[in-house]
Amino acid sequence: MATDQRKPLPFIANFAAGAIAGVSEILTFYPLDVVKTRMQLETGKAKHGMVGTLSSIVREEGFGRLYRGLVPPLLLEAPKRAVKFAANDFWGKTYMGLSGESKMTQQLSILTGCSAGATESFVVVPFELVKIKLQDKTSTFTGPIDVVKQVIRKEGPLGLYAGMEATFWRHLWWNGGYFGCIHQVRSMMTPAEASLQQCTQQGQLFNNFVSGSIGGFVGTVINTPFDVVKSRIQGTAKVPGVAPKYNWTYPALITIMREEGPAALYKGFLPKVLRLAPGGGVLLLVVEFTLGVFRKALGPPYI
Repeated sequence: MATDQRKPLPFIANFAAGAIAGVSEILTFYPLDVVKTRMQLETGKAKHGMVGTLSSIVREEGFGRLYRGLVPPLLLEAPKRAVKFAANDFWGKTYMGLSGESKMTQQLSILTGCSAGATESFVVVPFELVKIKLQDKTSTFTGPIDVVKQVIRKEGPLGLYAGMEATFWRHLWWNGGYFGCIHQVRSMMTPAEASLQQCTQQGQLFNNFVSGSIGGFVGTVINTPFDVVKSRIQGTAKVPGVAPKYNWTYPALITIMREEGPAALYKGFLPKVLRLAPGGGVLLLVVEFTLGVFRKALGPPYI
């Protein structure tokens, strides 16, 4: 059956594919996330680059420290990635219906990605907060449950949503760049593929990896400043009666740029892009492969 005639897969299939892809990506690239967080939490002039930070963690704290805080993102990755792709599917269909378009356009792809990212952000905040608290070098928490208990005791349940606004912007801009680039790169690669008559499953998986990697890179370039702010907000302990230095996203961006220079907004960029560029490729590759398996298993009219 032609691609444009295939019946869309049910929600549960998109949910499961996103979950499987998310777990695959986090297990592969998590140490880079720890390095990224350490670099972002460091105020003032950076003392170490990515390699220096990585070697310092291993030398001073042991190799296992590179996986500290793994449980929260691992628990989160399945619902987060599932929500990401399911929301992207939902918003894509919604915007296509509202605009009267029969297929996805570049503008709709960006709008859909931004909406999916905004939706996703509401799910991830508490998990991200716990992860940042555990990844911090000065952390004295014994584990995820200890973080949750102490935050609730000191700040109440809403304390788990510190950095909500920064997370909203981080995910909105990353998803807009990611899904927007995927659409553009795929449209650019299709003519060459067709002319060479290589419309095989292997060729399609390669295209998915390339477009996902480029999308991951562009999304990271756009959203890193917002990620720095999020890490600062979530990693800074609140003192009763004292206004936090980093609170709202855009004022915090100005504060960091004024005090540390524009380059500070891209602290942790290298480990972040090394994770999210190939990670975006792995993510999309696994999602598309898994969806293909589901289509074959379900048969017509899904194939």
